[in-house]
Amino acid sequence: MSKEELLTNVKAAMQQHELKVYYQPQYDAITNKLVGAEALVRWVKPDGSIIMPGSFIPPLEEDNTILELDWYMLREVCSFLKKQQQENLHSVTVAVNFSRRHLYEDDFADQLCKTVSEYDVPRKMIEVEITESAFVDQSEKIAEWIEKIRTAGFRVAIDDFGSGLSSLSFVKDISVDVLKIDKSLLSRNCEDEKERIVLESIFNFAHRLKLTTVAEGVETREQLGFLRTCSCKVIQGFLFAKPMSEADFSELCKNNENVGEMEDILLVQAPSSATQLLLEAVFTRYPLVIFSNLTRNSFYMMAYENFTARSCPSTGVFEELIAHGASSMHPEDQDLFRNTFSISNLLSAYERGEKSVSIVTRQIGDDGIYRRVETTDYFVKHPSVDDVLVIALCHNLE
Repeated sequence: MSKEELLTNVKAAMQQHELKVYYQPQYDAITNKLVGAEALVRWVKPDGSIIMPGSFIPPLEEDNTILELDWYMLREVCSFLKKQQQENLHSVTVAVNFSRRHLYEDDFADQLCKTVSEYDVPRKMIEVEITESAFVDQSEKIAEWIEKIRTAGFRVAIDDFGSGLSSLSFVKDISVDVLKIDKSLLSRNCEDEKERIVLESIFNFAHRLKLTTVAEGVETREQLGFLRTCSCKVIQGFLFAKPMSEADFSELCKNNENVGEMEDILLVQAPSSATQLLLEAVFTRYPLVIFSNLTRNSFYMMAYENFTARSCPSTGVFEELIAHGASSMHPEDQDLFRNTFSISNLLSAYERGEKSVSIVTRQIGDDGIYRRVETTDYFVKHPSVDDVLVIALCHNLE
């Protein structure tokens, strides 16, 4: 069959609704609760035979027909979600794939909003999924494209992360909600040390960036066990469920089934997961955490959530940090803050064997109100260097 014939047949298949949405369920990695799904296309012929997307999607990617297919899939998903809503059935967020060609649609976000609104479906129920290959050489354009989508109220997911074209820079520079880990990173069943190290690193930085992580292609209990220790949030793969028809998925949603028994998180977590829980507890008590190297006169911020003032630089020279902090204090407290946390005073305290240095000052907030703030510098030791290191924990007393 020629490419032209294929394109004609695909368009006819859309008109005749032979192209069907198959839903692959997504489950919470710990509770096994159904939390979402990815919409996948299947070409179901009148005789019941099914043509898989690998046989017809690639030619569409070379032609704008892929745009028609993507919008068709979105409408089909919205139609399904509307039926679920009308029948008061449980429904979950559905991820819909969009080709990189949509980056050149100037009105994409508007069209997305219009289509979803036509079906009266909450925007939070639709997740826009785009493969990481779309980010190559398109960072500036895609950043603007994604911002419009998220501003409109939709979640955005990067699909196939780690499939070979990954760039950590676009994860750093572009605001998304979900990172989908490509199944190729699980190819050695999570039993190879290098594979485990790579996966742990990805989940650690994703967690710090507050990204929801989805592991694709999970097929074995060994993979699931390891992913749980990495605090992977969502699991998608044949171990739990294969892509299924709309009717079967609707039934699954109706039953809101879990798969298997829930396991105790304290029994399946690894030290890295426990550390993440510990950090969450620390950040809850101390919304401002700063790591400083007195020997190198440097610092960087570890957390900055719900603090009195949010204008502190995230990294730089320690002495400049103290000068900045003093400037935000009440005039009567500025010298106290500046002298207490000067490098010379802290080094003297360290040499005397003190474990920490702590003071309470009045700091002006972003709202112009002074509040009492406790700042404590703890001296810590790194096994590999002789530098004098300090972790500052700050919290509001009122």
